[in-house]
This record gives sequence, C-alpha cells and structure tokens, in this order.
Amino acid sequence: MTARDRLVVIAVAAIALLGAAWLLVVSPERKKAADLNSKVSAANTELASASSQLANARQAQASYASAYASILKLGKAVPAQDEVPALIYQLAQASNQKHVEFSSIATGATAAGGAGAGAASAASASAASAATQTFTQMPFTFVFNGSFTDLYHLFHQLDAATARTASGGLRVSGRLLTVQGMKLEPQAREGGGGRLTGTITATAYVLPSSTSLTGGSTATAPAPGAASPAPSSAPAASSSAPPAVVTAGAPR
Repeated sequence: MTARDRLVVIAVAAIALLGAAWLLVVSPERKKAADLNSKVSAANTELASASSQLANARQAQASYASAYASILKLGKAVPAQDEVPALIYQLAQASNQKHVEFSSIATGATAAGGAGAGAASAASASAASAATQTFTQMPFTFVFNGSFTDLYHLFHQLDAATARTASGGLRVSGRLLTVQGMKLEPQAREGGGGRLTGTITATAYVLPSSTSLTGGSTATAPAPGAASPAPSSAPAASSSAPPAVVTAGAPR
C-alpha cells in the first residue's frame, strides 16, 4: 500500500469517526438543548403571566376598601330591604331644606300629574324601565304642603335626584326613586293661606330576596390567593334591554 493510499484510508476513517460522533453525541445533545430552550421560553411566558396576575391581584386588593364602600353606597340607593324609615328621613330632610311640610306617605300609587308640575323626567322614566327588570318595586304616594315656589323647587330636586349620565348609566342621589306623576292643588284644610298641596307618585326599589348586596364579602380585603365567595343567585335580566348602571352620588 502506497503512502497515498494510506492517507486516503486515514481520511476516510476520520470522516467515519466524525460522523459516528455526530450521530451518537452531538445530535442528541443539540436536540436536548432545543427542548430545553423551548421549556425555558414556556416557563418565561408563564412567569410573565403570573407576574401580571399578581400585579392585578395586588391592585385589586389595594382598591378593595373603596370598592366595598361604593357597594355600600349603592345599597342606600337600592337596599336589600324596604328601609321605609330611611326613605321618610330623606324626604323630610329635603322638605325641610325647601321650607315645605312633609304631610304624609302611603304605599301604593294614586293618580297624580299635570296640574302645574309636569310629568316625570326622561331620566326617571328610563330608570324605571331599567330597574323593573331586576328590582322589586315599591310604589309610594307622598303629600307635601307649601307655597308654589317651594313645592316647585322640591319637586325639581326629587326629580333630579336620578339623572342619566353621558355613559348611559344612572346617577342617583340617596334612594333610587322614579317619579311617575306630580300634582298641585289648593290646600284643603281651613286657613291654608294660599298654600298648596303637592302629591307625588313614585316608585322605590329593593333588591330581590334571593340577592345579597355584598355577595358574602366583608369589609376586610381577602388575602392573595384566597377563594372568592360564591356569587348569590339572582334572576337574570331581560336580554332585550339590559339594566342601566346605577352610580350612587352624594345626597342632595
């Protein structure tokens, strides 16, 4: 065998050895490295998602107290029970501010409207349409005595207590009341001195008995990772006209 032949044999053997090393060592290791890179990428994605959820949870925990307070304010607009004494107190406060005598309150609606006071506003009618889908209705008739100017300002305040916002929700001051009618007539009792009697028919609302205001939540924020309380069951709203969002405003 010549020297040239020996060189050729050595070269072929070296190439075969390199090929065997590639197949047995390098290729499997490269595959493992690719798999590890894929796992590292997936782990980084999960870490980013977990970090985002943790940040959201911490932000929610920080705002829990204010959100819970907002729910309690909404509970004044639409309480879980009839809360008639609180409604009487609200109306008495409003009538005192307008120098009007709060004469009486009765459950159930009676005819009232047109005689110098006008009908309910569009916002009040819209509130009634939205509220009747999910809330229990409580019709009332309120009677006030006073001068025309004082009664006018009182009626305007009660009617404006429920207002439609630009976003399509309802802003409520105090108890949610939708006014169906208003009526003015001379005061019936002797010695009225030109004073008038104003009658308002309106509807208040309470949450259904199957619905809890806070859904089992408490004033203390839950710890991160704690299970949320199961939501209370409630009647589903009509899909044709979803109820408006009610926002509690400062009492007038």
